[in-house]
Order: sequence, then structure tokens, then C-alpha cells
Amino acid sequence: MKKVKKAIIPAAGLGTRFLPATKAMPKEMLPIVDRPTIEYIVEEAIQSGIEEIIIVTGKGKRAIEDHFDRNFELEDNLAKKGKHDLLAKINQSSQVEIHYIRQKEPKGLGHAVWCARKFIGDEPFAVLLGDDIVQSEVPCTKQLIEQYEQTQSSVIGVQTVSDEETNRYGIIDPSGKEDRLYQVNQFVEKPALGTAPSNLAIMGRYVLSPEIFQFLEKQETGAGGEIQLTDAIQKLNELENVYAYDFEGIRYDVGEKLGFIRTTIEFALENEEFGPQVEELLKEILAKRSFTQV
Repeated sequence: MKKVKKAIIPAAGLGTRFLPATKAMPKEMLPIVDRPTIEYIVEEAIQSGIEEIIIVTGKGKRAIEDHFDRNFELEDNLAKKGKHDLLAKINQSSQVEIHYIRQKEPKGLGHAVWCARKFIGDEPFAVLLGDDIVQSEVPCTKQLIEQYEQTQSSVIGVQTVSDEETNRYGIIDPSGKEDRLYQVNQFVEKPALGTAPSNLAIMGRYVLSPEIFQFLEKQETGAGGEIQLTDAIQKLNELENVYAYDFEGIRYDVGEKLGFIRTTIEFALENEEFGPQVEELLKEILAKRSFTQV
């Protein structure tokens, strides 16, 4: 059985939820404290044993390539000043080979994954979406890879959401469960409210067999008039078993404003360097608001 050594990170979205900030800056480069969101995704891939990554970009995304490129002048400056911790941080991504390809038209997530088909070839691969950061003892993608190695089948990461949120996600219709692993009758993309078969939502982490490309190749449109990865997964599920895994960890939604703000606050509070100061600052701000509203 071939090992999962390659990953796709789709990063071609327009980032309209964060306009006007994303007019000139890719949303994947918006910082959570002092690191761009996409760096958290790349780090998870590295910690999961991924050796090669392809980032699917679009127009105006050159900053992503620049970020993961070597900057010898900066590195030399940090080395001379003895700032070795910072030097190690900016070189962390050098542990993995990063490639790039452009999605020339915004045709949806399924199309973005299809754009990387030649890079993947006939190997199983992971997909990590940049809108989801997961904090866990065992990296989320590694959890899925372990399940793939046990089942020798594609595995999709899921977590429970409220009834009111089911129309925002791909939802699974489970048919059986063993521990945290679900057998799946059907994968449904963004069902209308009140029609979802469960509350188990697909959360931006996938380990897929290369057979998925035969369905993405057909370029069939689904919800929102886009080529949906969930639709191709459902067709793959009809050909071979595709499992869902309720992964362990806290998932942060950085694809919308409130989730991005919450993630920034929580990560700042957890920071060893200035977390306690942030907590005091928040207390001070809230106290001032309470005083002015009296």
C-alpha cells in the first residue's frame, strides 16, 4: 500500500468575506497573532509526515509563494544578530517541498483539487483547507492518515455542528460506527436547513485515493454552480468505501470574520510570551466598556 506523502492546499479563493483587506493581500496571508493562517496549515502537514505540498493559487496570490521562499538577506541578518529562534521559525517550511499551480478560473473546490492531478499521480493524498485551523495533540491530518492505513480507504474528517449550521457544510449520512470511525451511506453538500441527514459536518481535512480524479475529470457542477469535492466523494463512495472520522481536536474557523477574531484572541491568550498581558488587556477593555455603558 502506498503511503500518504503528498498534500494539496487549495488557496485560490477570492477572500470576499474579508474585503477590503483582501483586495491586495491573499486571505491566506492574514495573520493570526504573528503567523499567516496558511503557515498553520503547512505546519500541520509537515507534522503529519507529508513530504511534498502543492498549493493551488490564483491571481494576486504571489505573496504566498514569497512567504515560503528563502530570504537569504533576512536569514543572514537574523543569524548575525543571534536571533536563532526567529531564524528557525522562518525556515520551518523548508522541511517540505512546496510546489504551486494556478487555478485559472474560480470553479470551486473540486476543480481546485483536480488542478493538482498531475502532481498527485496515482498516489493517495491529503487535502487541507486553509479556512480551518485544528489544534490537537495528534495533528488532524495524521489522524486521518492513520485511519487510511488501517482501512485502506479514503477518509474524511468530520465534527458535530448545530442544526442551524448544517447548511454551511458537506454533511454525512452515517450507516455504522466503530469508535470514532463512521461508515457512510451518503455525502451531501450544503443541504437545506431541516433536511440534513446528521449533524456530522466535513471539516476541511481529507485523505483521498487517486480514483477521485475520474469523477472530478467530468467537471460536473453542483451546489452554487461550482464543481464540488463533496459530490465527487459521494460518487467515489459508490465505487469503493469512503469513511468519515470524527477527529480529536479543536477546530477554528478562520474563513469568516468572527471566527478569525476569536481564533486570534485565543491564540494570543495561549502565547507564552505575552498571553497574561493580553488577558489583562481584555479585562481592561471590558471594564472600560462596562463603565461607559452605565
